[in-house]
Amino acid sequence: MGVHLITGAGSGIGAAVADKLAARGEELWLLARDARRAAQLRERHPEARTLVGDLDDPAKLSWAFGHQALPVELDSLLHIAGVVELGTVGETPVKAWQQQLNVNTVAPAEITRLLLPSLRLARGHVVFVNSGAGLRADPTWGSYAASKFAVRALADALRQEEHANGVRVTTVYPGRTATAMQVKVHQQEGKEYDPAKWIAPESVATAILTALDLPRDAEITVRPGQ
Repeated sequence: MGVHLITGAGSGIGAAVADKLAARGEELWLLARDARRAAQLRERHPEARTLVGDLDDPAKLSWAFGHQALPVELDSLLHIAGVVELGTVGETPVKAWQQQLNVNTVAPAEITRLLLPSLRLARGHVVFVNSGAGLRADPTWGSYAASKFAVRALADALRQEEHANGVRVTTVYPGRTATAMQVKVHQQEGKEYDPAKWIAPESVATAILTALDLPRDAEITVRPGQ
């Protein structure tokens, strides 16, 4: 039975991953923004442990984790939480840039730093759920894509730095997925949302579990199929 810490387990891809791992009897640690969200996660997964930490304020994560129990050994750290705010460069305020960079990039870097000792002990696996926007920046996607390009750099550097310590790093680049985030994107684009047109969160979750289950001599990068 593995030990897995998941961000973004409350909905979308993160919820699908948590459900699949729980069904296998794995030990889950779920990160929540606050105590209320942590209680909601425990209602869905009564056997799971929860941690509280605000991804939008990564400078305080070290303090928050220092006042909570952490897994001694960690088989996987799954960075799935994310936020998006569309807008042209000429219209995007600093607050939107900072929030996306904090939640999508800086917080994952800080959580990884704090949990590296546990990952090294278990020769664990770090998975970053990136985006097609981490490979290509389209109009109105500048700030979000910048945060995801940075995640790509973070993962690529970490993969080389931790290889000798036995820590694997996988990046997943899903295309548009039928999640609450995609609903928001469609609203901002002024388009009608049809979840049947997009990837099911369970399909991305299957790819993530496939990466976790690969033998130790393999690492994969998952990119959009369309």
